[in-house]
Amino acid sequence: MDCSQANVTALLSEFVKGNQDAADELAPVVYDELKRLARRYMRRERPDHTLQTTALVHEAYLKLVRQSVDWQCRSHFFGIAAQMMRRILIDHARGHLREKRGGVQEILPLNEALVFSPEHSEELIKLHEALERLSLLDPRQARIVELRFFGGLNVEETAELLGISAKTVKRDWAVAKVWLRGELRRDNADVP
Repeated sequence: MDCSQANVTALLSEFVKGNQDAADELAPVVYDELKRLARRYMRRERPDHTLQTTALVHEAYLKLVRQSVDWQCRSHFFGIAAQMMRRILIDHARGHLREKRGGVQEILPLNEALVFSPEHSEELIKLHEALERLSLLDPRQARIVELRFFGGLNVEETAELLGISAKTVKRDWAVAKVWLRGELRRDNADVP
């Protein structure tokens, strides 16, 4: 379904007001974009591992609609969706590593059963930790990385969402990528 940005924003606004018809219309409108975001995560997995895109989309959507957020625009919604997906993946990666190390196994509902390889779970957690450190140094750069890398937003959408210029987004994006590369190299050098 092709829908203008204004229509998504209007549906989000009506949804927040409790309009169930808007909620019913919203799901199919945003589903394809949420699926695209989830596929971005899948591409980062090893080819011989299956990441259930649909489960990630459904879990993120359920968390999104339970939020009491005053949705500002389409970009705001998908920015939060990117955060949700990232958190879901980090939680699952941590659970996978816990299980690998002999921790208690969690029983997950089928719609939450995402499959990870141990190597990618560790890499994802290292990236998450590096991003957390960046957020302490420069919260805006960390947010830009989250929106661009995890959320798949382009420069203009990121700029609009954060209320800054596209030039600032490009500059901060470049600096943040260099900083994160250095942090990840340092983390990998610390591993025996």
